[in-house]
Amino acid sequence: MNETRQLIERHVRERPGIHFNGLVRELELAPGQVQYHLKRLLRSDILVSEPRDGRTHYFPPSYDPWERRVLSRYRRETSRDILTCLLENGPMRSTEVTNSVGIARSTLSWHTTRLAEDGIVERDKDSRGRTILSLADPQSTAALLDEVTPSKTARATDRFTRLFDGLFEG
Repeated sequence: MNETRQLIERHVRERPGIHFNGLVRELELAPGQVQYHLKRLLRSDILVSEPRDGRTHYFPPSYDPWERRVLSRYRRETSRDILTCLLENGPMRSTEVTNSVGIARSTLSWHTTRLAEDGIVERDKDSRGRTILSLADPQSTAALLDEVTPSKTARATDRFTRLFDGLFEG
């Protein structure tokens, strides 16, 4: 295997769920170069991809589809904060999650809709009709939490998005 391909494959193994732009940025390679080698790695079944909300995330093939969805969501700071909050506190009302994480209700709704579609979070109603959020599989989700350490750039991008959302809330 070519040296660049080995570099990309090793980077994906160390950062499962990394997306294309993350690879380009962190490896300081040209986008066309990363694209070419990713196609070769995917065709050879050395890596697999998982598209999520306009980004394609890359993984070693040892991750099953549910794990890939969880790790893809962990790559977004707000989703990771929501999941961490639910891991630490157990089931919570949605208003408690927005206050704990410090995000707008619309932002929580956007993320939890996708987390629920992916089978990671469950949304139920309590006796008063309030939305209760919980993890579908807390043990498995907790085990995957250590798999992802986002880059500083990714955290900054997510924080900017959160700040922007906050300016237009209310």
